[in-house]
Amino acid sequence: MRRILRLFRPYRGRLAVVGLLVGASSLVSVASPFLLKEILDTAIPQGRTGLLSLLALGMIATAVVTSVFGVLQTLISTTVGQRVMHDLRTAVYAQLQRMPLAFFTRTRTGEVQSRIANDIGGMQATVTSTATSLVSNLTAVVATVVAMLALDWRLTVVSLLLLPVFVWISRRVGRERKKITTQRQKQMAAMAATVTESLSVSGILLGRTMGRADSLTTSFAEESERLVDLEVRSSMAGRWRMSTIGIVMAAMPALIYWAAGLALQSGGPAISLGTLVAFVSLQQGLFRPAVSLLSTGVQMQTSLALFQRIFEYLDLPVDITEPEEPVRLEKISGEVAFEGVDFHYDREASGAATLGGIDLAVPAGGSLAVVGATGSGKSTLSYLVPRLYDVTGGRVLLDGVDVRDLDFDTLARAVGVVSQETYLFHASVADNLRFAKPDATDEEIEAAARAAQIHDHIDSLPDGYDTLVGERGYRFSGGEKQRLAIARTILRDPPVLILDEATSALDTRTEHAVQQAIDALSAGRTTITIAHRLSTVRDADQIVVLESGRIAERGTHEQLLAQDGRYAGLVRRDAESATVGAAAGASGAGGAGAGGGAEGAGAGAAPDSGSEQTNAGAVVPQNV
Repeated sequence: MRRILRLFRPYRGRLAVVGLLVGASSLVSVASPFLLKEILDTAIPQGRTGLLSLLALGMIATAVVTSVFGVLQTLISTTVGQRVMHDLRTAVYAQLQRMPLAFFTRTRTGEVQSRIANDIGGMQATVTSTATSLVSNLTAVVATVVAMLALDWRLTVVSLLLLPVFVWISRRVGRERKKITTQRQKQMAAMAATVTESLSVSGILLGRTMGRADSLTTSFAEESERLVDLEVRSSMAGRWRMSTIGIVMAAMPALIYWAAGLALQSGGPAISLGTLVAFVSLQQGLFRPAVSLLSTGVQMQTSLALFQRIFEYLDLPVDITEPEEPVRLEKISGEVAFEGVDFHYDREASGAATLGGIDLAVPAGGSLAVVGATGSGKSTLSYLVPRLYDVTGGRVLLDGVDVRDLDFDTLARAVGVVSQETYLFHASVADNLRFAKPDATDEEIEAAARAAQIHDHIDSLPDGYDTLVGERGYRFSGGEKQRLAIARTILRDPPVLILDEATSALDTRTEHAVQQAIDALSAGRTTITIAHRLSTVRDADQIVVLESGRIAERGTHEQLLAQDGRYAGLVRRDAESATVGAAAGASGAGGAGAGGGAEGAGAGAAPDSGSEQTNAGAVVPQNV
């Protein structure tokens, strides 16, 4: 609760104004029953018309002032609540931006989205109105009880006898709803994850081609059914007990009339009609804020479950952080070195390291190629340079400075990454390119696209650089997306370039075009290439063969062939694969002569994955 209250600290000035309005409103509203008492006991029996008019106008004025104060306090409190919601959303988003890559590899995207959308959204009523409601109702209850004691303390004691029981009931209901709310939010997160995964472009393609659309719908229906049950349980939890409180409070006026009548018949002190009516009016005025106060207590306990889920994310440890006094390099030459580098994905796990004993040096402007079998640690090694992961032993140096000592801006300016899985936002081509350099001019964007050999294709589209790329870039083929990514990196102009199997998913024809763009990008830069196809690394200054996270061989292409070791074996394997592919292509070409030369010609090399632009401007899937 203290942590929740700290969220409101920046707005304590406005909250103080709300408190004053609430107090003033409560005091003004309490005056109305006293005016009514004077009307019934004095003005009407004595026929004092002037006093009656003043008292009636006073009651009207009381209602007007209370309403105006209510509108003002609602405006201020809602504004404060929405600002707190904004602060929470921003804090969670900023925290997630600081999380290491490993966090996102083990967390479902829908779960992250649910925390920001559903959990923070579910707290809206609490942070926008509950605090004000709590203060308002508490003030109203205190003021009303004081007024009731001033009228008749005996009737007040009778009215408040059951209050401790009501408080106990509301606390039990609150704990019950808190438990159910925790389960409900987890179920909502599971549903959000299912929707995110199955209704993305990739999810739809997989579901359709595997014939699983019906089963996915059935699975979603089951998830939704569980949510229905939790929603009903949450809504009905303690409903009968809270209704009982309402019934008892609604019956209190009858009990007061009954007690007053018994006291009068038994010879007790008489209570005037005005006092009795005013007291019942106050009691009725007490009923609304008292029930609301109890309900607010229940709602606050329910909201604690949501706050706990949000605080779980805010309290996640951030493994990769800037040092207190980071080093900033204004001019970066691009020299990269690995000194005794070890790496474990799980620092506390026992067993073999993902990387061990890596010693490498890449001079500024030089090129390093890293090859090896799948799972040998190639990509992990490259991710240590931009600090997507941190070493668990040794150090990675950029221009002689440990990358852990550099500020994040220097690293972002220094290292560019082009990976196999190109990510594009659902925005225009120009916006996707400007993500690398927001202030880039149209001329700079066009120059980068030309260097990446994608300008002519973009220029041929009906909307040119304003063309929407679609969800994850699905309106473009694999080769086109890759060249867009290269253009984006060219625009960024980093001195160190990491190519993580940037052409491994492309056919030979498209790979050649992309490789030309990569050659233009690599010129004059320090380049670290993670390669599956060895044809792309023959000209590297240094080639390293990784095996189980350790360097097995190193040298130039010719030196490693002469050693006739692991690298030479990989080269022979590639040559055999190319021979098989050529034979398949020749077979397809022969079959094409019988009726479909276009299809046969394409059999030797798979078409560029993704989609191609038709002459009518429509985009159709090609290699689904």
